[in-house]
Amino acid sequence: MSYHQLIDAAVRHLEELKSHGSRFVAINPETLRALSAPITTAVSRMSNVESRTPVMASVETIVPATPPPSTFPSPLSAKALALAEIRERAMQCLKCPQLASTRQHVVFGVGSADAELMFVGEAPGADEDLQGEPFVGAAGQLLTRMIQAMGLGREQVYIANILKCRPNMPAGSSGNRKPTPDEMQTCIPYLHAQIDLIQPKVLVALGGTAVEGLLQKTGITKLRGQWETYRGIPLMPTYHPAYLLHNQAPGEKRKVWEDLLAVMEKLGLPITEKQRGYFLKA
Repeated sequence: MSYHQLIDAAVRHLEELKSHGSRFVAINPETLRALSAPITTAVSRMSNVESRTPVMASVETIVPATPPPSTFPSPLSAKALALAEIRERAMQCLKCPQLASTRQHVVFGVGSADAELMFVGEAPGADEDLQGEPFVGAAGQLLTRMIQAMGLGREQVYIANILKCRPNMPAGSSGNRKPTPDEMQTCIPYLHAQIDLIQPKVLVALGGTAVEGLLQKTGITKLRGQWETYRGIPLMPTYHPAYLLHNQAPGEKRKVWEDLLAVMEKLGLPITEKQRGYFLKA
């Protein structure tokens, strides 16, 4: 995303808030100071932003209608500001009372705001709800290894779910339940905001439920490995890492790896012969 596109995205988002009656947004004092600092200083300051007490700033103050060129924030700061505001709204969301009343944390998303690759799952599980970060349980650890096998680090991609809260479970029951279509459609505007701001070059939908929530299509067995388009971005459906934990046959691992190889090719990432040969029979 170009510099001016980032500014336009931030302005559009704040104008949307204003059109819905919002006059102020919560902004941490350190964020405002970081936005006026040189980019190297701003990055170090932004790492501690969430620990500070927020203040209320007017929409017009944050993004003037026509700010002079000398006062434009850097692209990194503009994107970080917009993501932080979306995250703040998600953290306070009560649209699904039954989920809000049982969650430990809202699980917003994690990774680089400049990521070219974005993974989308269905909903947080128990581990994610406890830690407030997506894909940190056993399936998340496998996803991390998959990302590393692509030659990337978890910090270089962006990881999010359609649903930001763990689906509530009946009292005394364990495990995780599948989010309902209504729950996903209620929550998906937050994901749309993330995608539109980050503008990754490729999306990867992890599992049948994520594909259903995004594309309203069922049948991950037939859909995986076939390119789709979502919000103008190439999307690759593939199996959820949890599936591979239950079915560790080399052939199933190879199917997912072939999907990721296609993603690497789409991104122009280097692929070694060793990588091409993963999970193939000797």
